Amino acid sequence: MTSTLHTERLVLERYVLEDEEGFVALFQDTRVSRWMGDGPSSEADDRALFGRVFTMVYADDLFDVWAVRRDGRLVGHAEIKPTDVVEGYEIIYALTPEVWGFGLGRELAEALVAYGFHTLGLAEVHATVAASNRASLNVLTKVGFKHIRDITEDDGSTTLLLTRSISDRSPTDR
Repeated sequence: MTSTLHTERLVLERYVLEDEEGFVALFQDTRVSRWMGDGPSSEADDRALFGRVFTMVYADDLFDVWAVRRDGRLVGHAEIKPTDVVEGYEIIYALTPEVWGFGLGRELAEALVAYGFHTLGLAEVHATVAASNRASLNVLTKVGFKHIRDITEDDGSTTLLLTRSISDRSPTDR
């Protein structure tokens, strides 16, 4: 069951039904959705995805999915789930553009990694990111992820597989 996580400035908690409009707005913002999955999708698809968080993910306890809040306001989305890219788990996160540039991506990624290591007992955590998504690559590098390999997508674009091992110290570790 998805537990509530707290960072210095963020709270990660289960979605509630009242979050649907904020969730859809986040996923409909092309500045965000261009980097997620297969890119932007229809509003109807995003509403259906929100519904599946409750009817499948939470109902069957498939993996952890969080609403990311700052000062009580929905500002992002986060997951840690099994991946078929490699054996193991990957982190997924997105923040609204209004909170970009304040170090919240790093804070969120660090929280997801710590959860993977200390709550799920993982020895390593993975992330996949479009090669052209410099902002996310910068965040992941700052929290200690290392490039493992390139993945060529069906459309010819490149996705990078990055991994952080529990034995690696993050550059932000004190």
